[in-house]
Amino acid sequence: MEFTKPKNIFIVDDDPMLCDAFSDYLTRKVAHVVHAFNTGEDCLKHIDEFNPDVIVLNFHLNSVQKDAADGMQILQVIKKNYPHVYVIMLSSQERYSTAMQTIQKGAEQYVIKDEDAFGNVEEIINSID
Repeated sequence: MEFTKPKNIFIVDDDPMLCDAFSDYLTRKVAHVVHAFNTGEDCLKHIDEFNPDVIVLNFHLNSVQKDAADGMQILQVIKKNYPHVYVIMLSSQERYSTAMQTIQKGAEQYVIKDEDAFGNVEEIINSID
């Protein structure tokens, strides 16, 4: 069994139940420190305070707060100001073009929201040095 060092992780999704589920899952698996945010703006407000290693960022973020920035806008801010933070873009979109767009804008990985999403995100996080 391979052990990995716990990481400081942000989960950013406008679905509070998904944020809670991801937080619980990642905390139980490797005792990661997980902070959940329902808007990209909240994530950015706390990034200096908590200094995340990894941000799991939803592609579509503005369903709760209509004037909120979407995932691509938040990704660009993160990569401009915090290029060392590893970003995993999370989306229900299965289009190759969407995945490539997020990678071109700086996301390190793209994970589809499906029944394997939790395990896929965990595997990616555990592979980061």
